[in-house]
Amino acid sequence: MEKRVLGRTGLEVSVVGLGCNNFGGMIRSLDTEGARKVVHAALDAGITLLDTSDSYGVNGGSEITLGEVLGDRRKDVVLATKFASPLNREKSNRYNGSRGYIMNAVEDSLRRLKTDYIDLYQYHFPDPQTPVEETLRALDDLVKQGKVRYLGCSNLPAWMLVDASWTSRHHNLHSLQSTQAEYNLISRTAETELFPAMHRTGMTLLPYFPLASGLLTGKYRKGQALPEDTRMNMAHFKSGLTDANLDKVEKLIGFSEARGRTILELAFSWLACQPIVSSVIAGATRPEQVVANAAAASWNLTAAELAEIDTICK
Repeated sequence: MEKRVLGRTGLEVSVVGLGCNNFGGMIRSLDTEGARKVVHAALDAGITLLDTSDSYGVNGGSEITLGEVLGDRRKDVVLATKFASPLNREKSNRYNGSRGYIMNAVEDSLRRLKTDYIDLYQYHFPDPQTPVEETLRALDDLVKQGKVRYLGCSNLPAWMLVDASWTSRHHNLHSLQSTQAEYNLISRTAETELFPAMHRTGMTLLPYFPLASGLLTGKYRKGQALPEDTRMNMAHFKSGLTDANLDKVEKLIGFSEARGRTILELAFSWLACQPIVSSVIAGATRPEQVVANAAAASWNLTAAELAEIDTICK
């Protein structure tokens, strides 16, 4: 599988990554053996980036599961996790980027993941109560201690990326190299403000929801009933089932089928054609899904095809 560098670093990641939010008791959760099959299928397909968070699953369940299933194959992966999200919302709803919180959180993640270093440690959601300099100084110390190799973030607005970049340069601190945001053929709002900020700071994107919560799988068609037991039956995701989005989906299906491809291949390959993208984060609950996702990013879209897609999705 194609490898790309992360931000302004020498770290290479597979162009398709595995999102591990389905492990350990979150959304449609897999048990340890189910997760083992998915992870091993990902590694066998050439996927090297595994992305999780201490808040995925019950009591850090996703990290615990990854720690169990990786074993000797830990050395073969780029292991990414996150901090700041509350692990127990009954006690706190605060996103926490304070020094004290980070120093405890990283030790807990290392223990759950059964590793002595994290390849990519990501600030999950911004904490408005903590100055960004405090957060960055704590993360800089973790890099110097060897507990973390590279730094990233997720869900930070554009102005915070620029502020964090300036703060890192001004104080000679290790800087954020990547950010995660929702980005796909249906949701392209990141292009307006986030992309210019990323170009200015040298950061690269790890897009999540590449299939728009299932809209870009071809399972949801205009005028047809929703399939049973799918994410779109959950109220949070159903909001995406608008006539406008379904019209786009029908046009994108037609575009793909006219070229002997599927809309799944189009969704991944279009993201892979964006120079700012390092790796496309996609979850999976079955090994065959991982194999399909890994193979889906190989369509080299031409400039004319990209322009036609823009016309459909404008």
